[in-house]
Amino acid sequence: MTFRLTCPVCGKRDICEFTFGGQERGPRPEQEGLSAEEHFRWVQFRMIPGGAEPAQGAGQRGWRQAALQQEWWYHGQGCGVWFRTTRDPATNREVEGDGGEG
Repeated sequence: MTFRLTCPVCGKRDICEFTFGGQERGPRPEQEGLSAEEHFRWVQFRMIPGGAEPAQGAGQRGWRQAALQQEWWYHGQGCGVWFRTTRDPATNREVEGDGGEG
């Protein structure tokens, strides 16, 4: 099975058409009074989706990530739009219904 994403303009496409833009990190911190250390942490560190839970279901073993992750993607080999989507990093499956444009 291939990893596919849903572009808000072009629809569902193969991952090879997209460039990963990183996790959604929220608004940029206020620059006034921001230390170099705080700026470095905001730019360089990424959130790790919270916790892990036992895999459940027929034949599944081990652990899987419990949290979903919001990400930015660029459709460079398509319409050229940046968009945000929610994905389960444990399965690489996109969660339907987000598709928020940036």
